[in-house]
Amino acid sequence: MSRPLVPILSRHFARLAWLAVALAFTVIVFGAFVRLSNAGLSCPDWPTCYGRAAWPQVAGDITNHAASAIRTLDPTKAWREQMHRHLAATLGFLVFVLAVIAARRRRLGMLQVIVSAMLVALAIPLYMRGMHDASATLAIAAEAILLAAAWRWNNEDLSRVAMLAFAVIIVQALLGMWTVTWLLKPIVVMGHLLGGFTTFALLAWMAWRATNVPIQLADTRLLRRLLIAGVTLLAIQIALGGWTSSNYAALSCGAGSMSIDNFPKCAGHWWPNADWHNGFVLWRDAFIGNGGVDYEGGVLNGQSRIAIQMAHRLMACVVFLYVWWLGLRLIRTPGMRTWGVLLALMVTVQCALGISNVKLALPLHVAVLHNAGAAILLFLLVSLLARIKRPQRTVQPA
Repeated sequence: MSRPLVPILSRHFARLAWLAVALAFTVIVFGAFVRLSNAGLSCPDWPTCYGRAAWPQVAGDITNHAASAIRTLDPTKAWREQMHRHLAATLGFLVFVLAVIAARRRRLGMLQVIVSAMLVALAIPLYMRGMHDASATLAIAAEAILLAAAWRWNNEDLSRVAMLAFAVIIVQALLGMWTVTWLLKPIVVMGHLLGGFTTFALLAWMAWRATNVPIQLADTRLLRRLLIAGVTLLAIQIALGGWTSSNYAALSCGAGSMSIDNFPKCAGHWWPNADWHNGFVLWRDAFIGNGGVDYEGGVLNGQSRIAIQMAHRLMACVVFLYVWWLGLRLIRTPGMRTWGVLLALMVTVQCALGISNVKLALPLHVAVLHNAGAAILLFLLVSLLARIKRPQRTVQPA
């Protein structure tokens, strides 16, 4: 008699979780490559690419598809966007498997995960047929099921974090769709970036807890608070980085000069004129052409983009100083020297990459590494949060 599949997979839960962590990191880095190489709209339809599950190789193959009237095919970029979608879909399936395994001991747990997945699977073809309201209703119902389960369950068996990770993946799919259909709307692009990092953080936390290799310290309460503060500051900076990138404000202070006019100064001034209000309007509509909405290349003026760039720089200083201070504190803590050195070193490298983006006029490989550096910093902080644990007290016999 063959053994049930789920108990077999449950013995490898930690390995599957680490595989998901590695894949989530790959999706983040490859997504940055797609966005920074201006390939985010290279497949105007979703989830197909000019009607193909893969991507067309030559423009003559898609002359009869409606997407060809929206944007001319560029095969050198189309593969990047569609490959990113396939990687994200693979990650979504892996997170689904983890959620099924984690929920198996909860009452109706597996059924709730499977029903949520089926609702999302039904929502996709409805969206492709133009039935957007029905598609959104099914997606919202799936989210409600997962979030309700996560609210009711505790996290002793990792069921709560697994359900949250699956819920975030569904939102990520929606944001990926809106990124294309709303033509790189900045708030959607930034939300998609934050969703990717949130998924990565949840999976890293789950993988460490499943591996069960705690770091035992006498006093963990204060350190946990310091780490949570570090994760919060880094999340704000990642959001500002996404806002900078989605509004094409990375080089708003100037670029390509070895003088101080573009860094540490901005446009030749220590405090340049900036439109802070207009730079941080989260929801806006910019109509071009015949009523179309397109944010590719950005729609803000120079002063608005300068405000975004300055906010990103100022917050970078806050994160740099805090993480450096936290790293020094860990170095002085017995048994935590390596973690402290890694944090201080990584935040230094990350700032150097950010400065290089300005000085070298945003070369693609440096910009992609800058995104990867943010993910590594987040991984270090989340790893410490997941692993630190107060030593268990042993009861001496009378």
